[in-house]
Amino acid sequence: MTREEAHQLLKEHLKTPNLLKHTYAVEAVMAALARRLGEDEEAWALAGLLHDIDYDHTADDPDLHSRMGADLLEEAGCDPEMVEAIRAHNDRHGFARESAMAKALYATDPLTGLIVAAALIHPDKKLNSLDADFVMNRYGETSFARGARRENIASVEELGVELEEFVELALGAMQDISDDLGL
Repeated sequence: MTREEAHQLLKEHLKTPNLLKHTYAVEAVMAALARRLGEDEEAWALAGLLHDIDYDHTADDPDLHSRMGADLLEEAGCDPEMVEAIRAHNDRHGFARESAMAKALYATDPLTGLIVAAALIHPDKKLNSLDADFVMNRYGETSFARGARRENIASVEELGVELEEFVELALGAMQDISDDLGL
């Protein structure tokens, strides 16, 4: 599946503007992390782009989230590794995250939310005004952006990437598309 085909499929199923922006952020960070790890950048980016494809349909039933999306993507003929990474990113299901892609998506998803929350408390509300230290300080404040599960983010270390490096890499990737994110 090409990026264009994936984006079209995403827009058919996900209509909420902020959720679309979230998927673009996860896409950018997954691509950057794939580059860092010598993985397939295009495949990892697509996993990030499509990971929440079912969210508009499952927001009221989190037990369905990621299962429905993975099933949809499997039916569309997507790569099995990507389908499994998407299925496993919601830990309510208890699926093992065995591939590097699955582990990366699990860590990346909440980090993008933490970075957006950090931008929104900054005086000018711009990603380009942030640095990794500012984000790491927010990471350390457990009452800040509670939905951004720190244990998920820290699990990036299973991939051999230190937390601080991951934050810097993710922030840079999101800053590169800050216009698309409206931040």
